[in-house]
Amino acid sequence: MKWTLALVAALFLAGCSSKTHKAEKLKTEIESKGQIDGETQVGINDDGNMVVTKKVQMNEEVRKLQNETYELEDRVYGNRRYGSLGLYGVLRQCKLDTSDPKNGGDGKLRWTEPIDRVTDKEEEWKIGLDEKEKLVGISEEFLKDRITRFRGYKKVLMQRQDEYEEKVQICKAELKAMQASKAKTEN
Repeated sequence: MKWTLALVAALFLAGCSSKTHKAEKLKTEIESKGQIDGETQVGINDDGNMVVTKKVQMNEEVRKLQNETYELEDRVYGNRRYGSLGLYGVLRQCKLDTSDPKNGGDGKLRWTEPIDRVTDKEEEWKIGLDEKEKLVGISEEFLKDRITRFRGYKKVLMQRQDEYEEKVQICKAELKAMQASKAKTEN
């Protein structure tokens, strides 16, 4: 919950600091260019400087960023629709296993944290008629704000992935030690 509040505050401040959301005219042509890959070129700009430029279509970049972020969230928290547990679910199951008396546990569930998804956001829809008199809902967000928001989500999720990977390893080691200790006392 703390992470979510901090992220929302940071994103709000970042959104407020952005002075313009108007498209800036960019000079993308360079002289004496050579292609490095589909998006990247090397050449000379107007000032005579040797540069490497990468030109991307923003719709593809935003789509890629969103997909990476949602996939990362699924890795961390699982996906109900597809029945995957994610690291959070693996940790939860491990905690259940360590509390199970057959593994040497005391039968009391030990849990420390509730699930705290990052990308859950209620979209605000304007509902009305479009140019073709069809009833539609539309949401609108500035492009820079959306990119900033998803980069923030991705950063938080990468930190959580590292944290949960470590917690899962610790829990599995604890479970293994408990099982070994129980096996030793039974023999």
